[in-house]
Amino acid sequence: MNNITSETTINPRCAIYTRKSHEEGLEQDFNSLDAQREACEAYITSQKHEGWKMLPDYYDDGGISGATMERPALKQLLADVAAGRVDVIVVYKVDRLTRSLSDFAKIVDVLDKYSVSFVSVTQQFNTTSSMGRLTLNVLLSFAQFEREVTAERIRDKIAASKKKGMWMGGNVPLGYDCIDKKLVVNETEAATVRYIYQRYAELGSVASLRDVLKAAGIVSKIRISKAGRQSGGSIFYRGALYHLLQNRLYLGDIVHKDLNYPGNHQAIVDQDLWEQVQTRLASNRIENQFGKSAKEPSLLAGLIFDDQGIRMTPSHAVKKGKRYRYYVSRSLIIGPRADAPNGRRTPAGEVEQLITKRICQMFQDEALILDTVTAHTDDLAEQKWLIAKIHNLAIEWPRKTPTETRQLLLALIIRIDVHREQVDIQIRPSALIQIATEKNLTPLVTDGPAITLCVDARLKRTGMETKMIIEGLRFKQKPDRSLVRLLIQAERYQNRILKCRDKTVGQLAEDEKVSQSYFTRILRLSYLAPDIIRAILTGTQPPELTAKKLAASSQLPLTWPEQRELLRFI
Repeated sequence: MNNITSETTINPRCAIYTRKSHEEGLEQDFNSLDAQREACEAYITSQKHEGWKMLPDYYDDGGISGATMERPALKQLLADVAAGRVDVIVVYKVDRLTRSLSDFAKIVDVLDKYSVSFVSVTQQFNTTSSMGRLTLNVLLSFAQFEREVTAERIRDKIAASKKKGMWMGGNVPLGYDCIDKKLVVNETEAATVRYIYQRYAELGSVASLRDVLKAAGIVSKIRISKAGRQSGGSIFYRGALYHLLQNRLYLGDIVHKDLNYPGNHQAIVDQDLWEQVQTRLASNRIENQFGKSAKEPSLLAGLIFDDQGIRMTPSHAVKKGKRYRYYVSRSLIIGPRADAPNGRRTPAGEVEQLITKRICQMFQDEALILDTVTAHTDDLAEQKWLIAKIHNLAIEWPRKTPTETRQLLLALIIRIDVHREQVDIQIRPSALIQIATEKNLTPLVTDGPAITLCVDARLKRTGMETKMIIEGLRFKQKPDRSLVRLLIQAERYQNRILKCRDKTVGQLAEDEKVSQSYFTRILRLSYLAPDIIRAILTGTQPPELTAKKLAASSQLPLTWPEQRELLRFI
């Protein structure tokens, strides 16, 4: 044993620190904390010849783990050390002070700073010598190892117990009571749980369900702790309702790390009602994820890939209050363009029009439809009925809501690949039967052969925008306001020339507060061919014709055929 000698401190003042991890047994007249203190007092008494004096203060942490430094008594002890009131800290065993090497290092730093020693009664060492510190580090390493092994054993025990269907504690859910550590159905609360499930299946909205429960005065489970404190009994919030609606305990299961095991308790919700609720929840998640409430939802989200096989994610930009939607390669979203030179940024509206147009053409493909229908049934009457229903889908498509369109696309399309010169749409024809017979599209049909529909299409950059040109045609678009403004400006300059014949071009340019070069270039636009002007005003000009390009045409020819050739109208 290494004693604290008079060379270190004359009449050292000794503080006793005790700790117990659990509250169990602390209510007894003589508990673990008392036993630790008694042993430490006896040790200090044995060092009376060295002048040791015991401080009367009690530093007891009952029911607190040694894995944390957030202990009231420990904090008070270290504060008294810093205040110079303590010379020696005495503990029954080193792990009473801490079980963590990193925490112990912090404590030792404080003790060293104020020249305070640390003594373990049962392990007979202190920190005044290097050997004592080495011994302490070894003991702490074993203490930490023991704690980690214990934690692993507890985790393994919990996993094994849950596999057997045992409930392993925690807050007792609404609908059950805990009797002899087992879940037993509380019939009154169980009726509330079933009502919540049934109402959600009818409403399909957690927000609406919350309002219904609030109006009916239905509240969460009331719990009373061992100390007599009451909790719960409050209105249901959305998060609590989502948890309740997805809690497999109500189906009679025990869940452990995403695995389900048959529980030893009785189910409250039957399988059919459970599946109805989960289907509604899944459907709402999809709709929310892909913008059900948006004016222009991303219909192809999750289906579209670039030519590198990288998924394309919905994105948008806002310019002058206008929203431009795109599908962008994920490689461009998570990193710079330099790291993804082949990444694509495809206009969402145009590629969605392309896909839906090609799908509607497929509904009229006699050979494909006949092959699909005959593979499904040999009954001639049923075949005719199915063919008529599938053909009619092309007529009904424009009347579909965005959510309905999204469901149809998810059912039909396996994936879409956007290449440099074409778009490939991988289709699941067997889903046509599911759609025609108006069956629930969840779950989707996944069997049957796949076919690929190819559409010639190329992306063309026009200024800051990207346009999609398909089979030599362009999508109908609104007039480019920048181009229209140039035509109006050119007309105004022409009128100024005619009215102010006494002024030079330079003077007119100065009046307009522009350079003479710019004035001259814009003036030339008043001589554009009528068909070019008409195309700009109706938005049918070539996609590569931008206001910047038109305004920069300093050598714009005056003859109309040359203009058409230069501006790609031919």
